[in-house]
Formats: sequence, structure tokens, C-alpha cells
Amino acid sequence: MQDWGSFSYAFGPVVAFVAVGLLVLLLRWTYARGKSVVERRPERGGEQDYGLLEVVAAPPTFVEAEVQRRTLVDAGIRATLAPTTEGPRVMVFPTEAGLARQILAQGRGKS
Repeated sequence: MQDWGSFSYAFGPVVAFVAVGLLVLLLRWTYARGKSVVERRPERGGEQDYGLLEVVAAPPTFVEAEVQRRTLVDAGIRATLAPTTEGPRVMVFPTEAGLARQILAQGRGKS
């Protein structure tokens, strides 16, 4: 067995403190504001807070909004369901907005 001399009693606690210190640094880096690698909950914004996207439908429930979004995706239009402060909104890019409204209007006429 190796002889550590008079410092052998301190070896275990020093290793433990170093391990805990590394964990503390890792967790501080992981949960730091603005630099976190952990995904945050999306914040709800107004309809105007979604950049280039344009509202094509404002259904009362998220279920209806998802059905409408899925209808547009099946028709080949890139659509997004956005949880805004005014309620759920189905949004598309402006170049596809007219076609999206027509498709959704046809879907309403079938019911």
C-alpha cells in the first residue's frame, strides 16, 4: 500500500469538495440566464410579435387551431400554431396567406 504521509487524511475531503465545486459550476452554467442550454418555456406575445408571419385564422380553441394548421400543412403550406396573448392563432408567411385563407374557407364550407 502506498504511503501518503501526513496528508492522507485530507485527500478524501479535498476530492469531495473539488467534485461538488465542479457540479456547482456546471449547474450555474446550465441554468444561467441568457446563456442556458436548457430550453425555456415559450413566452406568449401579441400577434405582431411573430415577425414575418401573418394571421390567417383566429379559432377559439387550440384544438380547432391545430385542425386548421394541419389542414394547411396537408395542402403544402407552412403553417404555425402560435399561442398569443389574444388566444391561439394560425399563422403563415405573407406569400401564402391568400391561398391559406381560401383553403380554410373551403374547409368551413364543407361542414
